[in-house]
Amino acid sequence: MREIGVGVIALGWMGRLHSRGFAQVGERYPELGVKARLVAAADPVEANQEAALALGFSRAVGDYADLLADPAIEAVSICAPNFLHHEIALAAIAAGKHFWIEKPMGVNASQSREIAQAAAAAGLTTATGFNYRHQPPVAHARDLVLSGTLGRITNARVWLIADYASSPDGPFTWRYTRAQAGAGVVGDLLSHGIDLAQFVLGTRVSSVTAMTDTFITDRPLPLGVGVGHSAVAVSDERRAVENEDYVAALARTESGALVTLESSRVAMGPRAEYVVEVYGTSGSVRWSFEHPQHLQVLIADAGTSHRGYTAVMSEAGHGDYGRFQPGPGMHLSFDDSKVIEARLFLESILTGRQLAPSAGDAWAAAEADEAIVASAADGAWHPVPVVTGTTFGA
Repeated sequence: MREIGVGVIALGWMGRLHSRGFAQVGERYPELGVKARLVAAADPVEANQEAALALGFSRAVGDYADLLADPAIEAVSICAPNFLHHEIALAAIAAGKHFWIEKPMGVNASQSREIAQAAAAAGLTTATGFNYRHQPPVAHARDLVLSGTLGRITNARVWLIADYASSPDGPFTWRYTRAQAGAGVVGDLLSHGIDLAQFVLGTRVSSVTAMTDTFITDRPLPLGVGVGHSAVAVSDERRAVENEDYVAALARTESGALVTLESSRVAMGPRAEYVVEVYGTSGSVRWSFEHPQHLQVLIADAGTSHRGYTAVMSEAGHGDYGRFQPGPGMHLSFDDSKVIEARLFLESILTGRQLAPSAGDAWAAAEADEAIVASAADGAWHPVPVVTGTTFGA
């Protein structure tokens, strides 16, 4: 049994998911012969340090530098706010630690490029939090695309529409500042859409044009600290929102397929309507995170006079479904997808093969995000720079 000492930096909602993900790998994937030992968590918030001990960490510290200096820690998760990703990732690289980082990897493409290139130069294994890739229907959709079952892929639609910021009285946080978050919903949600399009189609987005808007232009300052998108008490003082609430984009891929992309953080109605549709000359597929156990599939048949989708339930053989459920009818949760991500990260470390979504994938999404923001500003088509170290290619 190979034991890998891990540390988690920032133990809010996402840091806790990473911690639970590490802890479940040994149970779900016993044949890997690996155990993630929860050595330490770093967070300046006392309540999060207490949570670290409850999660099974041997110790909790306030300063991430203490965690990175620990020789017992081989790999780290970076779950801090966006504006700290660059600083912490470069420190982890300098300390020789493999790292699993949440997206967006930096507040701009330049920071993401520096992180990805530095990690590659140091020979370190990386992982990025593109967890929707790991939903079994998404894996099945990619298989149908890459096998040619859907024929020549003509176009795709990907949208992530949410309501987590729909209240105008929701508290102002770092997410609404350009200095600390960079872009708004483009980096937060549409980066998942870019990655899903590239992963499912097996090709990169090469150019984009877009429009954005900010529908809630100011928000009240909070009186406390929350976890994730949780509500906190707010003051009467308000501050201007500095980045976008909504984005719609058109994209061209290297394969010639056309893609439409859309994201909102202020939608009224959809709670987490995350959808991927792919259309080909011989069929199409559709998946929604609101009904995660189903992939809607149509395969054309010249002898069939009636057309319509078949709801294909996830089962063993569709991604990692069989690791979590004994048979069709159940689904994998958001949390389960982070377990798969933890497995891919640890297996990448064990084998030296980049199996997890990489820092290169995060860099690719960041370049597309930046081109989208630039296009929204000038109304033109923008090329998306080619990057290295990606895992979405066919």
